[in-house]
This record gives sequence, C-alpha cells and structure tokens, in this order.
Amino acid sequence: MGRGRLEAFSDGVLAIIITIMVLELKVPHGHDLAALYPLWPAFLGYVLSFLYIGIYWNNHHHLLHTVKHVTGGIMWANLHLLFWLSLFPVVGGWVGENPNAPWPAALYGVVLLAAAFAWLVLQRSIIRTGGPLARAIGHDLKGKASAVLYVAGIALAFVRPWLADAIYALVALLWIVPDVRIVRTVDS
Repeated sequence: MGRGRLEAFSDGVLAIIITIMVLELKVPHGHDLAALYPLWPAFLGYVLSFLYIGIYWNNHHHLLHTVKHVTGGIMWANLHLLFWLSLFPVVGGWVGENPNAPWPAALYGVVLLAAAFAWLVLQRSIIRTGGPLARAIGHDLKGKASAVLYVAGIALAFVRPWLADAIYALVALLWIVPDVRIVRTVDS
C-alpha cells in the first residue's frame, strides 16, 4: 500500500468523524438569540473536538510525508489512532451536554490522552521503517508536556470540570500550529 492510499483512507475517516460531530448539534428552539444560550456548552464541546480533529489531520498529513514504506505495523498504528479519534464525537458531546460534571470531563481527557499515545505509537512505527522522522522528533518536549497536562486535566475534572476543559483547550492551542519539527523535515 502506498502512502497516498493510507492518507486518503485516514482523511475519509476524519471527514466522517467531523460529519458525525456536526450532525449532533441541535437546532435552537426559538426565534431570537436567547434560544442559542442553552446550546453554548454543546457548541463549545463541538468547537474543541473539531479543533483537535483539525490538529490531528494537519499533523497527520505532515507525518505521513515522512513515510518511505507503509508496513502492516504502520497501518495498524494508524487504525489505532483513528479509533481513538472516532470517540471524539461521543465524549465531546457528553461534555457539551454535561459541562459541570466530572466524569464527562475526565473521560474526554482519557480519550485525548489515548489519542496522544496512539500518535506516539504511529510515530514509533514510522521511525522503525527508517527515514527522517527520528531526527525531526528529537526529545518531543511538547508531546511529553501534553501528556502531563492531559493527566492533570483528568485529575482536575473531579475538582473543577471547567478547569479540566480549559487545560484541554490549552493543549490544543499548543498544537494548533503544525509540528514544525516534522514540517521542516518534510520541506527539506
């Protein structure tokens, strides 16, 4: 299998995930702006999940351009990542419907952490095949900091769920610009 086919499959899955998320948004009941107020938590959950999917999609594109040869291990690692990303509509929707509840916020963090781990597994699978990715990744300080922040968010979800959500948003902001280490490697 070529890199292009793996990327096209992943793009299709991510497009379906986004479609599922948008279909879960509710239509306001009413004709004035006040009808939007009850929907804002669900909308914010949608925005954060959409942002994360966009970040993964963007970085995934650059990551796959470091692949010289697609192996079975890379395909399974990619499916592992897509599995965790496919849970974003569920946990994001749950957080949106229960913005002050600890379990939805904690589970959202668990899924974010699992997706980050799956990303790491995919990176390691690609590194095993050779190519420039190992040099580009380096010590991966941003990846390690993200994991620590996710764990902190999971723990804080049981104290202040809104603080956990704020931490998850902070991590998204850290990654909103594609991983420049990989971009530089792909562009060189």
